[in-house]
Amino acid sequence: MSKLALLFFLLFTFFNSSTVTSLYSPSPPAAPFSQTIPDPDSSPRAEWLFAHATHYAAAEALGGACGYADIPNGMATAALSEALFDRGQICGACFELRCLEEDSDFDRRWCISGASVVVTATNFCAPNYGSDAESLSGHCNPPKQHFVLPIEVFEKIAIWKSGSGNMPVQYRRIECRREGGIRFTISGSGIFISVLISNVGGMGNIVGVKVKGSKTGWLSMGRNWGQNWHVNALLQNQPLSFELTASDGRTVKSYSVAPKDWTFGQSFQGKQFHDTSI
Repeated sequence: MSKLALLFFLLFTFFNSSTVTSLYSPSPPAAPFSQTIPDPDSSPRAEWLFAHATHYAAAEALGGACGYADIPNGMATAALSEALFDRGQICGACFELRCLEEDSDFDRRWCISGASVVVTATNFCAPNYGSDAESLSGHCNPPKQHFVLPIEVFEKIAIWKSGSGNMPVQYRRIECRREGGIRFTISGSGIFISVLISNVGGMGNIVGVKVKGSKTGWLSMGRNWGQNWHVNALLQNQPLSFELTASDGRTVKSYSVAPKDWTFGQSFQGKQFHDTSI
């Protein structure tokens, strides 16, 4: 082979090997695939907000404007000002409160450092429009965020002292933890059916209710007041099922909660929001 032919052969071999190498060279390794599934227990709690709290001397828990006639003994309850009560839509919600030690208007010596309490919204603190919102008698006037606590609860986060009852606090919404299932108490007469819904876990407050008999489809119920919901329908002699929607959008269905022979005045227990029940 001549030197010229040998040169052409070598050049041909070089360019072809380079082309093959560039077409089939391995790519950098792909990043490993991962799927992120939100962990409900790792979600951050709501931020702390500013409010005030006073106390009352009565030892018994109050259902009041939410309609809870049967509050478990020892449950920490609270009446909420108009700015928080939201016409009863907040009934059943849970809040964590702590004394605001940094506030100069309240003697920080009376705060119990590091202590907090969890309370359930069960009542309404009515505004007093005859008094200024900045006065003690107007503490529940709009736009003030205010909690009224039993004295026993108040004293878990602050040492009571005459004249120091209007306590600056921080609060935040938290999920409610309840024992047992959601309770449905049925009242009414004839075609008027009223259901009080209590012992709700999760967000605690219900924003939508449907009821279903064995002879009907799902019927939407209207909020009567507090957590009392009603519908005009003849549902006697039918087992009743309920669908609840909480304020965070989660729903839970309880089928045949009330048996076919249910009567007015009875209470029944249904499913609980599963990730918050204990």
